[in-house]
Amino acid sequence: MNTLLHIRRLKKYYPILGGVFKRKIAEVRAVDGVNLDIKKGECFGLVGESGCGKTTLGKTIIRLFTPNDGSIYYGVPEDILEEVEKIEQENPRSPKLRKIREEYDLATFRGKKLKLLRRKMQIVYQDPTTSLDPRMLVKDIVAEPLIAQGLASGSEAKKMVIDMLKRVGLTEQHLYRYPHEFSGGQRQRIAVARALVVNPEFIVLDEPTSSVDVSVRAQLLNLLQDLQRELGLTYMFVSHDLSVVEVISDRVAVMYLGKIVEVGTTEEIFKNPLHPYAQALFAAIPIPDPTKRKERPPLTGEVPSPVNPPSGCRFHPRCPYAVDICRKVEPKFVDVGNGHMVACHVVASKLNK
Repeated sequence: MNTLLHIRRLKKYYPILGGVFKRKIAEVRAVDGVNLDIKKGECFGLVGESGCGKTTLGKTIIRLFTPNDGSIYYGVPEDILEEVEKIEQENPRSPKLRKIREEYDLATFRGKKLKLLRRKMQIVYQDPTTSLDPRMLVKDIVAEPLIAQGLASGSEAKKMVIDMLKRVGLTEQHLYRYPHEFSGGQRQRIAVARALVVNPEFIVLDEPTSSVDVSVRAQLLNLLQDLQRELGLTYMFVSHDLSVVEVISDRVAVMYLGKIVEVGTTEEIFKNPLHPYAQALFAAIPIPDPTKRKERPPLTGEVPSPVNPPSGCRFHPRCPYAVDICRKVEPKFVDVGNGHMVACHVVASKLNK
């Protein structure tokens, strides 16, 4: 399976302004040095506590937010990526590297180049009640991306909108209604249709099932999986609902305070989480049996502030296994086999024994 997205050292900070002249006095480190590879045709799950930077990472990848640093390579040939890594090691300020980045790195795109990128990368937001304009008819909501991108207009755009509505389980009769006239599940189907109408390759799904009840959630998940197979889509599925992630995702990344701490296949991550934070996260999944007790204690303590994150491993203030090195040195990823990567000094020391 070819890699569609190569994300390297990606950072997104929000400035905190203060004083009479509103100068920057601090930064919120929402995404802080993330490295990820997302393969073509897969559903890549991203999990973590609320406020850990999941949504910000997704929006930065598709360039709704401008990153402070790092690179986002989309559909770039392997030989180009190898050349980039080689140049970065030898001479990071090379004019050749700057030229390659201007051509391939999404983090450097501006203006028309960035607008054309919208055809390939789209997003479905968490709450369709706020993401759909209440003053627009469904036909205009779904057709808007086509018109903005200059792909179609008039009767041609209407035909494409009807075809897409049918794909997501709606009909031509829904064209002349407003969003408030639909149920929550139907509104989310409209949001999916709007994202898919320009025929993208990569879609960020930002907790798309969290605003609907359980029965509708199952229908939406089935719809998303069917569309992925039919249209050859690549998903990034952002969620805090681990049961949903387990159903739909091929691989999963665990995020904590702006950092990725563990990545692996869904089966491996859920069966054998290695990072202490991942273990605590998966241990918190409810067991549908009142007679069974949890083997691991729930996660204790508060999430540190992203304005002033802890030194070393960011999880060490809450980690029951933390040692002295955890407080001083930031851990690097180690491969434990089958593409299962974890950033933890304790795990690394066990592997080295």
